[in-house]
This record gives sequence, structure tokens and C-alpha cells, in this order.
Amino acid sequence: MGNRSNEEEREIENHRNQVVREDIEEVPVAMDDEVSRIPPWARQITVRGLITSFFIGVIYSVIVMKLNLTTGLVPNLNVSAALLGFVFIRTWTKLLAKAKIVSTPFTRQENTIIQTCAVACYSIAVGGGFGSYLLGLNRRTYEQAGSDTEGNTPGSTKEPAIGWMTAFLFVTSFVGLLALVPIRKIMIIDYKLTYPSGTATAVLINGFHTPKGDVMAKKQVHGFVKFFSASFTWAFFQWFFTGGDNCGFVQFPTFGLQAWRNSFYFDFSMTYVGAGMICSHLVNLSLLLGAVVSWGIMWPLIKGLKGEWFPSTIPESSMRSLNGYKVFISIALILGDGLYNFLKVLYFTATNIHANMKKKTINTFTSNQKPLPLDDLRRNEMFARENIPIWLACTGYIFFSVISIVVIPLMFPPLKWYFVLFAYIFAPSLGFCNAYGAGLTDMNMAYNYGKVALFVLAALAGKSDGVVAGLVGCGLIKSIVSISSDLMHDLKTGHLTLTSPRSMLVSQAIGTAIGCVVAPLTFFLFYKAFDVGNPNGEYKAPYAIIYRNMAILGVEGFSALPHYCLELCYGFFAFAIVANLVRDLAPQKVGRWIPLPMAMAVPFLVGGYFAIDMCMGSLIVFAWHILNKNEAGLMVPAIASGLICGDGLWILPSSILALLKVRPPICMSFFPSKKIKMASDPKLHTFDEVVKHSKTKDCWLILSGKVYDVTPFMEDHPGGDEVLLSATGKDATNDFEDVGHSDAAREMMEKYYIGDIDPSTVPLKRTYTPPQSQYNPDKTSEFVIKILQFLVPLLILGLAFVVRNYTKKE
Repeated sequence: MGNRSNEEEREIENHRNQVVREDIEEVPVAMDDEVSRIPPWARQITVRGLITSFFIGVIYSVIVMKLNLTTGLVPNLNVSAALLGFVFIRTWTKLLAKAKIVSTPFTRQENTIIQTCAVACYSIAVGGGFGSYLLGLNRRTYEQAGSDTEGNTPGSTKEPAIGWMTAFLFVTSFVGLLALVPIRKIMIIDYKLTYPSGTATAVLINGFHTPKGDVMAKKQVHGFVKFFSASFTWAFFQWFFTGGDNCGFVQFPTFGLQAWRNSFYFDFSMTYVGAGMICSHLVNLSLLLGAVVSWGIMWPLIKGLKGEWFPSTIPESSMRSLNGYKVFISIALILGDGLYNFLKVLYFTATNIHANMKKKTINTFTSNQKPLPLDDLRRNEMFARENIPIWLACTGYIFFSVISIVVIPLMFPPLKWYFVLFAYIFAPSLGFCNAYGAGLTDMNMAYNYGKVALFVLAALAGKSDGVVAGLVGCGLIKSIVSISSDLMHDLKTGHLTLTSPRSMLVSQAIGTAIGCVVAPLTFFLFYKAFDVGNPNGEYKAPYAIIYRNMAILGVEGFSALPHYCLELCYGFFAFAIVANLVRDLAPQKVGRWIPLPMAMAVPFLVGGYFAIDMCMGSLIVFAWHILNKNEAGLMVPAIASGLICGDGLWILPSSILALLKVRPPICMSFFPSKKIKMASDPKLHTFDEVVKHSKTKDCWLILSGKVYDVTPFMEDHPGGDEVLLSATGKDATNDFEDVGHSDAAREMMEKYYIGDIDPSTVPLKRTYTPPQSQYNPDKTSEFVIKILQFLVPLLILGLAFVVRNYTKKE
């Protein structure tokens, strides 16, 4: 997460923080007095600070876990974490002062420690793989990928458990914490890397601890508390209307029922409205464009080709049906965008290192080197004085690496010990490249390093072990590379707030340890209380199926793709490259409107509802800036954080109520007016709703247009429960009539009757013909032509910009 926000989101959003760097000089620090009053490093870590960090870390772990398991999109919450730390400690000291109890002054160093520890804690919930590579190991994701899919071997599963998840996080997280400690001075002082997120956090904290900043902080706190209360109250109110499937304000058909069926509606989620206020307009518009392209155009077209491109007899959730196109086209966009930015950052890193080395060589032979400002010299002196012994970092890295090499193969036998050994040998160099690039561009590419490891290890481990080895290896590399980069961001913040590197490292270690315990517990709160991983539910966890299918691709190659999916993937992969090229090469007034492929990929799986929420957040910010630009700049982060925290915190009581089987009292649903019935009339069920009830303890059947809940009859059925289960998920009328049931059996059915089926939602029966020999060439060609008409002009435009830029240079 830049400083521990979701890496995928940080790559496409955090450039907006760079402008804050320019304000660093606006917060004057009386350096002489400040240095003399700085407490020793051990006293910068206080008990009240650690308690505050713990509570902030727990609250934000719940919030980001919800975001992770719903859309996988998590905005940068570092600013609100620093603000909350300031609020808690200032409130505490004022209460003590009113009680006439003397307390230790609240310093910017303590504020920095609180922010670092809290962010280290909740970043484990974001980057620990709970919504991606670790969840991709469970049985449900295995079944969604298709039990008959080549490369998706039956033994490649591991059900989530608090024990092994906690152990995995401990053995992987602390290695990354020590990987780059020996070169911290080179990165921060010698290379003078800016680390925009770390600099922005330092500006914020320094601003809090000035007379003017104190007044501004009070205003932000008032706004935060006001909107936090409103958001929490609204979430509580909404809960009363969600007493069934597809119920409540979260299913409000804002733009009509047809748009609602295609996931286009405003769901009144304050979490995503707040996230939209934090994210840039380009991110939010890219999300909306991705939703329109996928759910508005492509999926309805491909769905119309059921029976020609894929069998009509298999459910749409199968990877060989419509869901396969959703997953693999998303992967193509993610990989195209990731590859481009990966190579771009490597290029910037290499050229900048070369320029620094050349500059250093020149300065060696010249005596007119420009002296540093006095404040910078004292900051550098303070940073270098608090030395972290190199032997401690190296010994710690070797110690935790040895533990990982022994423990991880025992937990995951398919990932051999020599794979883990090679990973830890090359990890410091990968971490350096990522941390250096993040210092220049603020783009944390850890997930892309993880994806490279995923494909390599999946291919090397072979068909039987490839999926597990790829997923676990991805988490291993990503954890090391990401945490080492996060530490550099924090050390930059400490450098600018005159906080000791020792206290920063210790606070990061404490926060990481807390996160390794809190994050698995938070995940299991969701896992037990809600239907995590259900593609039709709220907690879809879209990246779990994406990462598992990446591993399958690494094992099997393109043979795992549905029919015609490879051609579509080529097109969208090329689109991702071209879009990035145009954005970088075009004039700024053009490039600022080119969509971000990484953001476009998210709604391909999830739907368009959250993109509408986030665009609503952008609209609020836009209107606010027009009405009062100065107030908007000050209050938007606080208001957005209040909306996110209030809505997110309601998850705790709602999940506890769900675990206690306490259901909301009202189900508010929406139907076409011609289908509305009186209260005494039977309820109308959709086909998708009935399909969800296909288990032994929850079984519904469709017979002659009516819906029956036969769960109580499962054990008493003469033919056994297998017969009834085989009739779920379809119209079972023919199966029922073929058996020839008695009149007594038909009379018995009445007590299980619960309503009628909506005939407009039942899929049409079509015969599947193999696409290799018999398919409609006219429809197929027409669809491919439509896709090419969309992509070819973009490719030509990108090529024209490249040629134009090249000829200008010539």
C-alpha cells in the first residue's frame, strides 16, 4: 500500500499525493529547538501510542478487509490514520489536563510512530493475500475454476485456518522488514529519493504540530466525527431492510430493473463514496468505463452466444462459460498494465541510478558542490546518528529466511525448499529495485513481482504442484518486496519529522506482529459470518479466482482458456499497453483523460455498482472545489475518512449478529409493477435466487412454474437426497413427471410450496454444438468485427503518438 494501501490501487492512484511535496517548506521547523527537545528513540515509543496504534489498526483492518473481499480495491488511508492518531492522543491529553493530571507532551515523533505502527498493522489485512492468493487455495475457488479444468488438480487446495495463516504471515513478513535496512542511508540521504507518500505524510504530521496546524486539525476532526456518526447511523438503518436475498437499499434499482440486472445502480455505500472522494477522477472514470464496456456491452453479447461459444447446459459461473471470459479478460488487462508499468519503473530506476553515479563521479573531481541547507544537514545528521547495526539486520534476515525455508515447505509441500531458498537469495535485489522505483514514482510494483514469481514457479513445479507453488510463491515474493518498500516510505517520513530510524523500525515490527494476528482473526470474522467467495453475493473476493487462474495459465498455458477467449485477451492486453503509451507520450491535456487499464479490469468481474458509488464521490469533490476550493482541499480527506470508517465499523456488530443467526426483520425488494402481487399472493422468485439453494440443508426445486423448499423432506425421500440434489439449479418438471409420482406425493408437495418462479429469469433451453465444427460463423464474425472496430483505432492512435514523439526527438 504505497505506505501500505492496496498495491494494485496505489499504482494507479497515488500520483495525486506528489503535489503535497511542494508544501514541505510551508511547515517551518525551528530546527535548533526541535533537535534539542527530541526524546531518545526508546521514549518515542510510548504505551499510549501503542494502544492507540492497536485500536486504529484493528478498526482499519476490518475496513480494508471488507474492501478486499468485495472489490479488491483499497484507497490510501494513511492520511486518515495519522489524523486519527492525532485525535486520540490530543483527546487523551486534554482529558488528563482537565483532571489536573500531568501527561507527557504529544510530539510529532510520537505521532509518526503511531501512524507507522497502525499502518503496518492494517496493511497485513490488505496485502496478506486474504482476498487473492491465499483465498485462491480454498475448495470453493477450486470448484469455481472448474474441477475438470486441465491443471486445476484435485489436491491443489488448502482450506483457510487461523493457525497456518498466522504462521505464514509471521515467517514471510519479517524477512521483508530487514531486507533493505543496511542501505537505508543510501536510499534516503545519498540518492535523495522523494518517496511522495512518505513525504506527504510527514507534511501532514508536521502541520498538525504547529499553532496554525492545530486549528486546521480541529476543523478536520469535527468534520470527521460528524460524517463518521452519520455514516455509521446510515449503515445501521440500512441493516433493518436486508432480511433476505437481494434485499435492502444496497439493491436499489436506481436506473431501472434492466440496468440493475446488469449491476448498474447506486447502492448507497458510504464506503465507496468515501473511497471515490480520495481516489483521483481518472481512477473513478476508468472504473465506470470498464463497467460499461464489460457489463453494458461485452457480457450481454457473449451471453447471447450461449450454445455456440460455450455449452448452454453449464452454469454461467463455470470457467468454461461466461465467467471464464470475465476472469481471463480481466487478467489480460491486469497483466498488460502491470508489464508496462513494471518495465517503465525499471527503466526509470536504471537511468536514475546511472545518472546519480555519473553525477557522483563528476562531483568527485569538482570543488564547487552546492552545500545543503542547514535544516537538511541537521535532518541527515539526526537520521545517521541513530544507527541500526548492520550485523543485526543481516543476522535477522538470515534467521527468518532459514525459518521460512524450513517451515513453508512443511505447510505447502508442493513449494520445495530450494524454491524458497532461491527466492530469499534474489529477494533483496528485487526489493531494492522496487523501493528505488517507489522512491521516484510512488508506484509500488510488489504485486507485479509476485505475478512474475507466480508464473515462473507454477511452470517449474509442474502440473500436479504448479497451482499451489505458484500461489504461495507469489505471496512470498510480494510480501518481501512490498514490506521493504513500505519501510523506506516510513523512514522517509521519519527523516522529515526528526524521528529516529530505530524507533521507526521497532514500531513497524510491532505493528507487523499485531497485524499478523489481527488480520487472520478479521478474515475469519468475515469468512464465518458472510458468504465469502460467492460470485453472486456481496463478498465476491474477485482476485481469488483471478490468481488461481493465473496459476493454471502458468501450468497449462492457453489451453485453459474458453473458446475465442484467447483472441479477446490479445486485444485487451494490447489495449492496456497502448493506453499507457498514449498517456505517457501524449500532451498532458490529452493524457489525463486516458483510462487506466488496471482500474478498468476490476468491474469486469465485480460489476458496475461500486464504480457508480465512486464516481458519486468524485462528483461531490468536483462540486465542492467549484464552491470553495480551499475548504475542499482541507476537508475532503477528513470527510472521506469519516464516511469510510463509519460504514466500515458497522461491519463488526453486523457480523456478530450474523454469527448469532440474528436476521434483519424486513426484506425490501423491487419487482416490475406488472408482477407485483398482494400480500396474500405467493412470492415471485428469480431463477438465480433459486439456484443458490442447492445443498442438502437448503434445497429448493422448480416444478411446473412453482418453487418448493424440500429441505425438510431430504432425509425422508425414498430415492435419497442425491435424487433431489440432482434436480436443483434447473426446471425439474420433466424429471418429476418421468418418475410417475402418486397422487399422495403430489398432495404432500403443497406443504413445501413457497412461491412461483419468474419465467422471464429462467434461461432458454438451447442445444450446444461444438464450436470447432458447428457454430454460427455470421454471429461470431460480427462480434469479432465489433471488438476489432473498438481496438484497432486505439492501436493506430497509439502507434501514431509513438512515431510523432520519435520524429520530434530526431
